[in-house]
Amino acid sequence: MIAIDDAGSNQANKMPSGEEIKAAAEGLVDLIKLRTYPFGMKLFEDSEEMLSIKGLRTPSDGKFFTTCQLVTQVRTAGFTLGIVQDNLRPGSSCGANIGLEAIPDDVGSGEKMNGVWFGNQEAAAEHQRQMPRVKSGRYSGLAASPLRSARLDPPDICLFYASPGQMILFINGLQYHNYKRYDFTMTGESACADSWGRALSTRKTSLALPCYAERRYGGVADDELLMACPPDEFVTGV
Repeated sequence: MIAIDDAGSNQANKMPSGEEIKAAAEGLVDLIKLRTYPFGMKLFEDSEEMLSIKGLRTPSDGKFFTTCQLVTQVRTAGFTLGIVQDNLRPGSSCGANIGLEAIPDDVGSGEKMNGVWFGNQEAAAEHQRQMPRVKSGRYSGLAASPLRSARLDPPDICLFYASPGQMILFINGLQYHNYKRYDFTMTGESACADSWGRALSTRKTSLALPCYAERRYGGVADDELLMACPPDEFVTGV
């Protein structure tokens, strides 16, 4: 199952296997000296299928993640983690960005971010309307795992954190044989929408400038950018 919406369904490139993606991830780490593991994400319509993944961990009863925290544990500790909506911190709207829930009313209306990241409710609501997201109603779970484990075979998207200097080398690789211009988006706060939100919903290669929440809750360093792309482009870039 490839987790894409209609916007990305016209891409029919051959999907590399988990082992091919694993080899590409190992090559990327060696070539540009990444600090943390490249990892994959995969959405599941049936959460029971997700729970059958070898080595998968889920939050303990009563414990919650933000997706920023989930990603950090995957890319630094090497865990394979799975979540359903009940595992996500209430009121965080993380689930809405990956399609596990509808946009909460107080978030979509702009009420929640009014006076926090935006000076008025209208600007906060417009921010929500323009965020790239996976549509709700189809998926019930999301798993993330280091690509070196090949446990998501294949993942829906491949991701890694890198410095600007490392990132341009990867983009050079993407453009080496078949050049195309890449246009990326800038949401501002809730920048996960520009990385895994956009890549999961469109299967377009997406580069994001991590936001305050990723730095506070996910421990992202000030010199790190986040790349998210479909597996076929990830392998091409390496």
